[in-house]
Amino acid sequence: MKVKSRVLIIDDDLDMCVLLSKFLEKKGYETATAHSASKGIQKFKDEDFDIVICDFRLGDKDGKKVLVKVKEIKPSTIVIIITGYSDIKIAVDVIKHGAFDYITKPLIPDEVLSVVEKARKEMEKAEAASKEEEPSKPTPKEEKHYDEETDIHFSQDYLMGQDESIRKVYHQVGVVANTNYSVILYGESGTGKEVIAKTIHENSPRKKAPFIAMDCGTLSKELAGSELFGHVKGAFTGAISDKAGHFELANGGTLFLDEVANLSAEVQALLLRVIQERKYKRIGGTKENDVDVRIIVASNENLREAYKKGKFREDLYHRFNEFSIKLPPLRERKDDIIPFAEFFLNKANKELKRKIKGYDPEVIEIFKSYPWPGNLREFRNVVRRAALLTPSGLIDKKVLPWEIAQYVKEEESQKS
Repeated sequence: MKVKSRVLIIDDDLDMCVLLSKFLEKKGYETATAHSASKGIQKFKDEDFDIVICDFRLGDKDGKKVLVKVKEIKPSTIVIIITGYSDIKIAVDVIKHGAFDYITKPLIPDEVLSVVEKARKEMEKAEAASKEEEPSKPTPKEEKHYDEETDIHFSQDYLMGQDESIRKVYHQVGVVANTNYSVILYGESGTGKEVIAKTIHENSPRKKAPFIAMDCGTLSKELAGSELFGHVKGAFTGAISDKAGHFELANGGTLFLDEVANLSAEVQALLLRVIQERKYKRIGGTKENDVDVRIIVASNENLREAYKKGKFREDLYHRFNEFSIKLPPLRERKDDIIPFAEFFLNKANKELKRKIKGYDPEVIEIFKSYPWPGNLREFRNVVRRAALLTPSGLIDKKVLPWEIAQYVKEEESQKS
């Protein structure tokens, strides 16, 4: 059997490590295990892994620290966090810091496999997109939907909501897409900022050129500079060959910078120079290269407040702030709850080859009242998990995750 990917499992529960390791090996993965954060990080340094599955609660360090370290060593690594505490705040935080997904205990092997398989497919897409020649390759025409009211074309993989709060966002997208303005997208984690950025790109004159996305939230200043501008061989330890940066890959198209407020002061200065002069140098290089990109940035934090506090360059803020859009959280989009529940279930049915008919009415009421702190990302994961645990028929509240069950319990307690 051909090895699909190499997976490192970091968990201080020895039995859990053995269980996951044997299960994934049967499914075609090569695995290794470590029983502490420090040993896991060392093993990751010594060997090459594509995917890391890490328990959040470890004796010597928590999973977030492991995540950050792994991303520093190899930014392309897929990291999946396991938590036995079902704390959505932890889940949102680790995803913000670059985790691909999270899984709650008690672990269900098929659920773990589903997330790992999805991670592997995303990794393969990312590897294909990172090749310098990829933008010039012809790609199959993607089917689009069209919204007449806002004059927007959007991907069939995305549900265009109908709630009034998000309709205002679509109108703004329709207005700004055809310009060359830089755009700041504000919104909580999981509200779909990258989807909106891509929709702006796909409705712009640059739509036939590349759309390149970069998460600025997890990279050190050295890696951020390399990812943005590229580097030449020998520029720093580990630079074993020349590498094109995101500006180079996005030339002619759109560069999307997520969590831009996390960039260091040094990288912000380099970024300002590139935007002003439309030229860049690879790290360690001397040649200046022309570049033409539209920049869209996203932030959970208000960049105006950030520059007032000295955390972000004011001149860079004004370069970005030619147009801004604020995405509403899911809890303010009540009219979109049922359509998204159906949309995510249809996708889960296709993914799992199931024929689940829908939801128990009680589940729909729970979905409407739950505040969704993780927004659309959390909603999607809840539905995927529930579908995995529902062989057929209707999804009922017994298969909802712990944090939602706890919320319902607390709500019922307050009413009584």
